[in-house]
Amino acid sequence: MTLGLLVIAMLLLLFLRVPVAISMLLPCLVYVAWSPDITLGVALQQTVGSVDSFPLLAVPLFILTGYLSNAGGLADRLFRLLLTLFKRIPGNLGFVNVFSSLTFSWMSGAAIADAAGMGSVLVPAMKKRGYDEKFALGLTGASSLIGPIMPPSIPAIVYAVSAGVSVGALFFAGVLPALVLTLILCVFVYLNARKNPIHDESSGEGIPLSRAITMALPVLFTPVIILGGILGGVFTPTEAAAAAVVWVLILSACYRSLSFRVFRGVLVRTSTTTGSILLIVAAAGLFGWVIAREQGPQAVTALMLSVTDNPYVFLLLVNISLLIIGMLLEPVAALLITVPVLLPAAVQFGIDPLHFGIVMILNLVLGLLTPPVGLVLYVLSSVTGSPVQTVTRGTVPFLIPLLITLLLITFIPAFSLWLPGFMAK
Repeated sequence: MTLGLLVIAMLLLLFLRVPVAISMLLPCLVYVAWSPDITLGVALQQTVGSVDSFPLLAVPLFILTGYLSNAGGLADRLFRLLLTLFKRIPGNLGFVNVFSSLTFSWMSGAAIADAAGMGSVLVPAMKKRGYDEKFALGLTGASSLIGPIMPPSIPAIVYAVSAGVSVGALFFAGVLPALVLTLILCVFVYLNARKNPIHDESSGEGIPLSRAITMALPVLFTPVIILGGILGGVFTPTEAAAAAVVWVLILSACYRSLSFRVFRGVLVRTSTTTGSILLIVAAAGLFGWVIAREQGPQAVTALMLSVTDNPYVFLLLVNISLLIIGMLLEPVAALLITVPVLLPAAVQFGIDPLHFGIVMILNLVLGLLTPPVGLVLYVLSSVTGSPVQTVTRGTVPFLIPLLITLLLITFIPAFSLWLPGFMAK
């Protein structure tokens, strides 16, 4: 009963548009005040302790890497290389859109950063070449979801800290699922190119391939630093994030593409984004502790076992639940709330925590493309000037390849587990 009241109170506050962190924190403070055996000091300890984590330090560093890459013009160099590579392929800007998100994901780890950076460049370019506006917006939104899956993924760091699994292992678990999503989106682009051919795509601002490679090669070295350092045992994920920031700063200085004023703006945006995320993490620490104290995970496990003993049915039920939750909550907040509740049940069903983590992340980031939260929808609307309704209509057809990817990742665990197992050998 107490647990149900806490959840209802949180949902009511969210419905009233109270910020997520406050919506989680207020019911917990009322719970603490009414519990005679809990002191405010215990609540404070749980709140502060949830952000006192070395792996979480990677979050602001990867956010800073993504913002610096955009502001320093590094993402533009990747865009020019891809535009040159795909110049004479039908539907080339669609493929450039998808692969730009894939390459930029190695530096950003967040869908919103990808949508802001790629949307401001690619959507106007695609419209200029004759692409349908809704298709350009929908493809940009769908491809931006590669970022939260491909390492360095910020939701992966949050899940790993909450679940007590290796950040590096979860990073590698996301590589193949991200490539599967990339492949399926490319198939979608190919089918659209055959149905709606664009006749002037070979014209435009292509540059010699050798020059494009020379310009982009130092930027492409960033993922080598991140994953190569982790794989080689040189860095922890947090140290790899710091090394990536230093490398991007060096490149920006060499290219003379980052003024002090722009750098100051990058630091402000990084601080703002980090502050909002860590405030949610702190509130979720207390919320998760209260749920555990009220034996919420045990109740969910017992409920699931009473419904089915089949792990695939359990995963299907989890998918449906998380898709609904993702429509209402930002992915980081949703992960912090649901991981302590659902992960024990998943383990009881024999599901690997790494596989379950990728399933959870992909489910919840789909909510970035669906109202009422739909942060990517609002970001694309802001950077392109298109109405939110137009952006939303454009993303609807792309829910099909995204859901296909979700089903493949959910019911074929090898996509998530093969690479971490291979790396462990």
